[in-house]
Amino acid sequence: MATTGNGSPGPRGPLAGVRVVELAGIGPGPFAAMLLADLGADVVRVDRPGGAGLGIDPALDLTNRNKRSVLVDLKAASGPDTVLDLAERADVLIEGYRPGVAERLGVGPDACLARNPQLVYGRMTGWGQDGPLAERAGHDIAYIAVTGALSMIGKPGEPPTVPANLLGDYAGGSLYLVVGVLAALQHARTPGGTGQVVDAAIVDGTAHLTMMIHGMLQAGGWQDRRGSNLLDGGCPFYGSYETADGEYMAVGPLEKRFYAEFTELLGIGETAPDRGDIARWDELRSVVAARFRTRTRTEWTEVFDGSDACVAPVLSLREAPHHPHLAARSTFVEHGALIQPAPAPRFSATPSSVHSGPAQPGADTEAVAADWGVPALRPTRKDTTD
Repeated sequence: MATTGNGSPGPRGPLAGVRVVELAGIGPGPFAAMLLADLGADVVRVDRPGGAGLGIDPALDLTNRNKRSVLVDLKAASGPDTVLDLAERADVLIEGYRPGVAERLGVGPDACLARNPQLVYGRMTGWGQDGPLAERAGHDIAYIAVTGALSMIGKPGEPPTVPANLLGDYAGGSLYLVVGVLAALQHARTPGGTGQVVDAAIVDGTAHLTMMIHGMLQAGGWQDRRGSNLLDGGCPFYGSYETADGEYMAVGPLEKRFYAEFTELLGIGETAPDRGDIARWDELRSVVAARFRTRTRTEWTEVFDGSDACVAPVLSLREAPHHPHLAARSTFVEHGALIQPAPAPRFSATPSSVHSGPAQPGADTEAVAADWGVPALRPTRKDTTD
């Protein structure tokens, strides 16, 4: 696992020179802004006085790494104008309020684009900017539920398994917002291009992620019930199995040549039921499960080491950084005594890095005021809160 230095502020990564304003929120918005910061953008997070009230120490909030923070009270008389001053100098603005909230605060798309017609205004929500549920509260689990994605995860006859908030918030939300923002930024920088609003909804992104499954469903290659298909745990050679020490091994030798190596190393090459006979899948699953229970996870890892059997140990979050392959690639890094995933993907000409820890609320106000030319950020007068 690599250790990064503190470094000094400056251009890093392919987005060096891009300025981003992030209106502080939770979940997918901050993660999307972190991705842009990892790629080299100068991300200024606009925090509210008093913080978000989530009870997490800002010094440990890794989604705020590589950013800078200023404090602005959007309910104060000068608050909206200060944010508009930042937006005027920015390339991108990201907000994750419910529809209409940014407008009521005076920092909606119309106000920002009036000051900066080239601005990319990224909006991150669960339900989107319109539709019957647009103004309703929600969280990841509800968004992935209505898209059909949640229905695919888990065992048949049991409640769907909740995949943390990775599928909705981050895959269907943050990643799609970043793709949209970068595409809009490219358009804004072409001759005659203008800024625009990017409406990134978790329901839209998550639904989009199910594209291949919808194709298979309509082609008759996917059953619309979980635990019954090739990739959802229904297949005995695509799943996880318990070992003698209560740990698990992940198994996925879909191709025949990989499967042959898998069964040979597992010790069932001559006796395993025919994998092509779906009627015997339960029998095959029992045979595979029985074999895995005869050795520990460490022992099975050694058995399959260096093979093409497509088998890997199921590691915990604390174990993952120490896996030999991830360690060799520095997939995890340590910065300021905090172990964290390294920026991804990787670039040959413009490498990115973790160059600063989580931004502390308001800690960079003076520096941003000078760098961005926004003197209103400096607390030179006392604002009155409405």
